[in-house]
Amino acid sequence: MRAFVFPGQGSQTIGMGRALAEAYPAARDVFDEVDTALGEKLSALIFEGEIDELTLTRNAQPALMATSIAAMAALKSEGISVTDASYVAGHSLGEYSALCAAGALRLDDTARLLRLRGEAMQAAVPVGEGAMAALLGLDLAAAREVAGAAAQGEVCEAANDNDPSQVVISGSRAAVERALDIAKEKGAKRAILLPVSAPFHCALMAPAARAMAEALEGVDIREPAVPLVANVRAEAVCDPALIRGLLVDQVTGAVRWRESVEFMAREGVTGFWEIGAGKALSGMIRRIAKGTETRAIGTPEDVVSAKG
Repeated sequence: MRAFVFPGQGSQTIGMGRALAEAYPAARDVFDEVDTALGEKLSALIFEGEIDELTLTRNAQPALMATSIAAMAALKSEGISVTDASYVAGHSLGEYSALCAAGALRLDDTARLLRLRGEAMQAAVPVGEGAMAALLGLDLAAAREVAGAAAQGEVCEAANDNDPSQVVISGSRAAVERALDIAKEKGAKRAILLPVSAPFHCALMAPAARAMAEALEGVDIREPAVPLVANVRAEAVCDPALIRGLLVDQVTGAVRWRESVEFMAREGVTGFWEIGAGKALSGMIRRIAKGTETRAIGTPEDVVSAKG
């Protein structure tokens, strides 16, 4: 069994997806449709812009989605479709890519939702007042202890349970900075602040969750062609009404990536294809489900080799 997984923020690079667009007209069409939906040439920024501008949350989220869906379009040109997978899943914004790939969301709606999501998440907390940090060498239980000890009346929560030895915490800057020292005292190999512009996946994102709830009310969500393993549930879901609610919960809720991969592995998935930019998820998956095969699909060469 196979699963298609879709990367989140941090995987963006200038030039991602460009070779796909040049090699596959269907992939070029994806970038063109996203440009039209947003009313701007996001593709020009993706292909040849400045990394600082691409990394802005409002740009990175639709850009990474567009690159993933372009890779899916290229795969389809070679006879490989989403129904060749048993599950789809995505890390944070990648969940929108997964839903779009599975036909639950239209591409133009997905682009507009992610632009709004990026803007709402950025606006929820003034720049400099929030932070995120990666705790390496601690499991989820230990990371939660660290966050609880560091909070001291402020927000500090486990935001991304990425793999058995990597948990990201999120919250008020002072609390997250206190957590760095506490984590080292508890045996973390490293505890490092992340270069992000807002504290994602914690209670401070409540204003963004409200904005997404309002935006999603007016969007058609269909049953995905294959089940989605949802971030906040770490289990398969198909019901459109449930998916709508989970996309709202996801803004403030933790990304349960380790548990999501464990769920798919228990269900019999032995191969994970990372669709789009980078290989970050593949590394996490190999640490979570040892012995499974991973494959990154981000270039024309990757697409052609996937046919074999």
